[in-house]
Amino acid sequence: METKDLYKILEVSKGASREEIRRSYRKLARKYHPDANPGDTEAEGRFKEIQHAYEILSNQERRREYDEGPRTFFGGNAQASGRTGGGDFSDFSDLFGSFGDVFGRSPRAAATAPRGEDAIVNVNLKFSDALNGVTMRVKAPVEESCGECRGTGAAAGTAPRTCPECRGRGTRSRDQGFFALSEPCPKCGGKGTFIERPCVRCAGNGRLRGIRQVKVRIPAGAKDGMKVRVPGRGSDGEHGGAAGDLFVVTRVEEHSVFKRRGDDFVIEVPISFVEAALGAEIDVPRPGGKMVKLRLPAGTREGRQFRVREAGATRPKDGGKGDLIVRVTLMVPGKINRREREILEALAEERDENVREELFRKAQA
Repeated sequence: METKDLYKILEVSKGASREEIRRSYRKLARKYHPDANPGDTEAEGRFKEIQHAYEILSNQERRREYDEGPRTFFGGNAQASGRTGGGDFSDFSDLFGSFGDVFGRSPRAAATAPRGEDAIVNVNLKFSDALNGVTMRVKAPVEESCGECRGTGAAAGTAPRTCPECRGRGTRSRDQGFFALSEPCPKCGGKGTFIERPCVRCAGNGRLRGIRQVKVRIPAGAKDGMKVRVPGRGSDGEHGGAAGDLFVVTRVEEHSVFKRRGDDFVIEVPISFVEAALGAEIDVPRPGGKMVKLRLPAGTREGRQFRVREAGATRPKDGGKGDLIVRVTLMVPGKINRREREILEALAEERDENVREELFRKAQA
């Protein structure tokens, strides 16, 4: 006699609609399926109960018989009635499309021709090319469709045939008692077709390794390590699948004067003692060979930084400009003549200052 409430097993009410029963079954089947709980005998038993309950409640006639009174369903009635699955489904894979759907692996995706692999190429750029942008040709190692068989893998005058084992589906069902699982067809390897006479040139693979020359535009302001994507210029896909992409990675040579910091350039500019003390307007080189005027205030100290707006690198994303960061360094003359010495001595006598007084005060605190 049936001793368990099939509605409770499926976690639905007795008045649940057919769609509610279906949704609950899908959720519970995912949760307790043996492949999702390897080695868990309790989950396996729960799954069989769920499968059995759905087999009865999803079928209108059998559900009516169950609701009308006690009947014996466990122990082989499904087999005796010639049913291997519940309701409108011939096996477990009919409910989900294939077992792969239970865990997010779509059978439709499996049947889709595979996308080609992406290709990666490193390019070395001169500082000026990275600064201004450059169009260049690169050699990308890729897999290309075989010209002899046009990517089919079949010898000239022939074509791939539909697999007689799976009739082009690429999968076959394997009986597991209460349910059936879908697995790749062993004859065609899940492709749905097979080749009787392989192409001699590509040995039936449909693709060949080669070098593809690709024209690529490196945008102005390219940084070291930046990736430039060229869609569809990677390896060809299998059996007509979409091609992969080409990624060009930039390696930019260092400049002896300008140092890159994000979208900004940093430059160290020497100034004289007189310019630092009195202030001055000086010329500062900017990337690309032009000059920019910079006003130094009187009393400029060693290491002070000034920002020149929009005098840095071009931003590849929006075409805007970074800044030029100017760091001043004080140049002390190595040799001075008698007149210069007299002037400096007079200045020292006039100022009569102890520049280390604050240092000693802090050191003794």
